[in-house]
Amino acid sequence: MKFCLHFGNITFPNPEDARRLVLAAEAAGFESVIAVEHLVIPTNYTTRYPYSETGRLPGGIDMSWPDPLTWLTYVGAIAQQLRLLTGVLVLPQRNPVVLAKQLSTLDYMTGGRLELGIGVGWLREEFDAIGVPFDERGARTNEYIEAMRALWDNDDASYSGRFVNFDGMSCNPKPVNGRVPIIVGGNSKFAVRRAGRLGDGYFPATGGPAIDLAETIGAMRKEALAAGRAPEAIKVMAGCPDALPGSGKDALSAVAEREAAGVSRIVLPVSAFENNLEEMLADFGEKVIAQING
Repeated sequence: MKFCLHFGNITFPNPEDARRLVLAAEAAGFESVIAVEHLVIPTNYTTRYPYSETGRLPGGIDMSWPDPLTWLTYVGAIAQQLRLLTGVLVLPQRNPVVLAKQLSTLDYMTGGRLELGIGVGWLREEFDAIGVPFDERGARTNEYIEAMRALWDNDDASYSGRFVNFDGMSCNPKPVNGRVPIIVGGNSKFAVRRAGRLGDGYFPATGGPAIDLAETIGAMRKEALAAGRAPEAIKVMAGCPDALPGSGKDALSAVAEREAAGVSRIVLPVSAFENNLEEMLADFGEKVIAQING
């Protein structure tokens, strides 16, 4: 079982604390760290945040949201083994040709450690600020995935779509392992379908309304079968609150339940460890990660 820490960039946005985080996480046996994204935070917004009972983002408008790719570049040069994930990057807000180059370069410079967690976004006012139509975000996401993979797969690449068009283009360096793995985030029926049909991985959202994890994973796998894909090739990552320090639960049993449901990477919030970072991560590594992975 792999273990990952999420929202590293907004929990530890400054350079020295980011360094502490990734070195301690790597020493404790964590496999990966996640950076999340918002390009801008509107002062006033009416769109409801779907992963909180209040419908509001955590923190105020002055809260730091470092760009995930920049933050991951920094920590990727410090940690030598940690995998580097976005979770999620709002894909339809990016230019896919520019992004394909940024991602392949970051992956190349870190020895193939990058994974792209994507979402379609939820904050209409943020889309308005950068001039991207909110109601087209799902269709754009699907095309952008295909277009980036076309650039990664071959030189002299071409793609023709509604939103993306290029002919005879080469994007180098290529990702170390051919492609940057793409992890689809979200619980909606559209996210489930996208994960099954296009994803290398799937990340059901860790907040918001409770979901039946096994049922959601099963639905994703049905979509994969319908698309002629091998469902087991789509790796699932998920939260596991009962494994957290102070939960009062048996962490080993909680992780085993997730594994039985089809999860291969456990995602835990950095904030659960931040008050005594190095000691708490080391303790979790010894009592949970080492016990499970031997």
